[in-house]
Amino acid sequence: MKISVQSMGLTPHAPLEEHIEKKLNKLENYYDRIVEAKVFLKAENKTEKDNKTVEIILAVPGEDIVVKKTSTTFEQSLDQCVEVAKKLLIKKKETA
Repeated sequence: MKISVQSMGLTPHAPLEEHIEKKLNKLENYYDRIVEAKVFLKAENKTEKDNKTVEIILAVPGEDIVVKKTSTTFEQSLDQCVEVAKKLLIKKKETA
């Protein structure tokens, strides 16, 4: 699976990029036909604590899976996205 990370208004540090790759690579255990994963990182309104948004678009045959979450850290948002994506991939695999 090809993983691309785009960030708006910030530069992701190496540990965050490693965390993203590690988490997304685990998704292949649940559905092995993921072609590509696009990750978008965005820091929303600076005055709020819950302002780190992660959006993941998984390119899979048939229909892309899109998950978007916002929390206090990018890692937390990513973890929430991966949990939802995992459930959607399991569901997709069962119906395929």
